Amino acid sequence: MEQTYRYIQDHASDLRCTFGDKPGEALEWVEKQTHIRTNHARMLSGVVQGRIMNMLAKTSRAARILELGTFTGYSAICLASALPEDGHMDTLELNDELEDLILEGFSRAGLEDRISLHIGDCKETLKRLKETETEQYDIVYIDANKREYCEYYDLVFDMVRPGGLILADNVLWDGKVCMNPVPQDRQTLEIVRFNETIAADPRVEAVILPLRDGLNVIRKKD
Repeated sequence: MEQTYRYIQDHASDLRCTFGDKPGEALEWVEKQTHIRTNHARMLSGVVQGRIMNMLAKTSRAARILELGTFTGYSAICLASALPEDGHMDTLELNDELEDLILEGFSRAGLEDRISLHIGDCKETLKRLKETETEQYDIVYIDANKREYCEYYDLVFDMVRPGGLILADNVLWDGKVCMNPVPQDRQTLEIVRFNETIAADPRVEAVILPLRDGLNVIRKKD
């Protein structure tokens, strides 16, 4: 599998060709800093998934994007670099210790005017955004606390325009969702419940891509 992933990565478009010079350089910097300054570098979306999300944003002509779980800002740069000049992205992160790293990455990418970073509890920030934002989002990317995926889905659903996308990361959860019996830890049980909720929801159509730890691509029906 690792050899296959390297092959896919090697045969994808060049980083700067996909994202542009400044965002491409910024992504390299963010990846390096994530390895140096955090203990969770495996949480990075990575270049292949980043390219796919960027392509989805481009093909859907997204002008407004919402992200739940910024981490060090890699996926935010991937998504925001697809926005038009008048587009905007809101990204939510709980860990205030990452704020300086995140903001420097946005600045290096030349995207600081297109991305608003919201530090604080994700659910509380979502509730505030629902009260203050009048326009719906074209794309919502969920990559925050795995124990709360269903709550996030309920909170963001009305914030997504008809025909818009909800992307949810880590939905294969290291293959635990496929085990028999399924492990009984809270994260695994919630991811299983989330996937089953999406599959049974008549308001959407969805497919799980077996990319890295699984990406659920959910389209809200018109």
